[in-house]
Amino acid sequence: MRIALDGPSGAGKSTVAKAVAKRLGIIYVDTGALYRSIGLYVLRAGVAKDDREKIIPMLSDIKLDLSFKDDTQSVILNGEDVSSLIRTGEIAMYASAVSAIPEVRAFLLETQRKIARENSVIMDGRDIGTVIIPDAEVKIFMIASAEARAERRYKELIAKGEECTLEGVLADIKKRDNDDSTRAVAPAIPAEDAIFLDNSDINQEQTVERVLEIINEKTRN
Repeated sequence: MRIALDGPSGAGKSTVAKAVAKRLGIIYVDTGALYRSIGLYVLRAGVAKDDREKIIPMLSDIKLDLSFKDDTQSVILNGEDVSSLIRTGEIAMYASAVSAIPEVRAFLLETQRKIARENSVIMDGRDIGTVIIPDAEVKIFMIASAEARAERRYKELIAKGEECTLEGVLADIKKRDNDDSTRAVAPAIPAEDAIFLDNSDINQEQTVERVLEIINEKTRN
């Protein structure tokens, strides 16, 4: 079974995908973590997030691996587990920028497809149903208002001890929405056969249940 869960930043895709994977006993693949890891590498190198000329040659020095243990995915960047280092707002912006570079997407494409070929998976991202696994049995495009997403993200960052404002988080989300949906390569748009799920006014548990209902409906037919 291959499930594609796409949607804009802050819609709660990762949290929901993890819960669904656990309920179904399948692997959750956090594709955004791969782009975030490349973003981290670029940041550490002191290179601007949109400097294609410098970023493309750097790809040959990057080795990414995924490990799965107790239903949890870890991302290994050149031998270092960076799973806990890639969840900052700054890295999110770097990830959005590097993901717009065609060579970066090509670099990660086969890694993601290989996992989907060999396992039952749920993947979340921006272009899972349109590019990564367009033949997925279930495609869901999860949305929520920018305001709802900003409030959720703000609470997460505050809980982690990061200094931020709700207004700043909302501005970042709106910018990422625009960048992700208008980029020339693999824009964040729904697949033609994707089912929309708006979770602006429902909580995480209700969202998980709705996703499971959609999966059951699609796989039963």
